[in-house]
Amino acid sequence: MSWQSYVDKNLVGTGSISQAAIHGHNSALWATSPGFTVSSAEFDVVFKAFNDPKHIQANGLHVDGKKYFTLRADDRSIYGKEGANGIVIVKTKQAVIFGRYVEGTQPGTANKIVEALGDYLINLNY
Repeated sequence: MSWQSYVDKNLVGTGSISQAAIHGHNSALWATSPGFTVSSAEFDVVFKAFNDPKHIQANGLHVDGKKYFTLRADDRSIYGKEGANGIVIVKTKQAVIFGRYVEGTQPGTANKIVEALGDYLINLNY
């Protein structure tokens, strides 16, 4: 399956993730949904937060130009909230998956979708 298929089918195709992207650990874009851009500066902050989340816990995080309040940040997952919208970011062995959800989607549902793709990719050594 192509990286774009993972975004289109496994994330956005669920109806619970409105926009998504997959990047390599070097910030290279592997796939994205239309109109969703994670800048290199935003990516760098997020990637560093997997090892040291203090900055995003104190200041929030930005993805696609939107600021999110950090709800959770550890070495695998980062969850953020912006009003009724949110972001789920999961780090695998070689990739970082971004999944944005909007009002009407339960955060737990969005979390499960992005985390499940993360688990799948980890099992494939990605």
